[in-house]
Amino acid sequence: MIEEQGRVVAVEHGAVWVETVRKSTCSSCSVKAGCGQGLLEQLGASGRRGLIRALCDMHLKVGDSVVIGVREDLLVRGSLLVYLLPLLGLFAAAIVAEQFGLTEPWVIVSAFIGFAVTCMGVRWRSRNVATDPSLQPVVLRALLTGTAAAF
Repeated sequence: MIEEQGRVVAVEHGAVWVETVRKSTCSSCSVKAGCGQGLLEQLGASGRRGLIRALCDMHLKVGDSVVIGVREDLLVRGSLLVYLLPLLGLFAAAIVAEQFGLTEPWVIVSAFIGFAVTCMGVRWRSRNVATDPSLQPVVLRALLTGTAAAF
């Protein structure tokens, strides 16, 4: 389970909205000068706050500190779906266009069309499974007031 600490900012029936602070480890990394994440930290974009809806069966109130979690396999499957599938669509469309004997500009256009179609497919699937409770973050535990990090 991948865990993140946050603070409850809104309460719904069966769920809470949790505010988290995006953290970076760039200050301890040896390649921070050549990394995009390091550049974002220098620009001040790494400390932004994010809102996450997490399922919860505890009685929480606004301001409570909590730990939310997401299963690792969901993160891996989601990453593959979002990053790998559109690339596979791009390459597959280019290969099919080349097999049909199209010229290079049409192969390139076909590749971009394949990329766009698979991106739309990923977006459609994401919208369809967005309300599936087994794919949602959950509140794992509430933190005591003294152990909460400053927000």
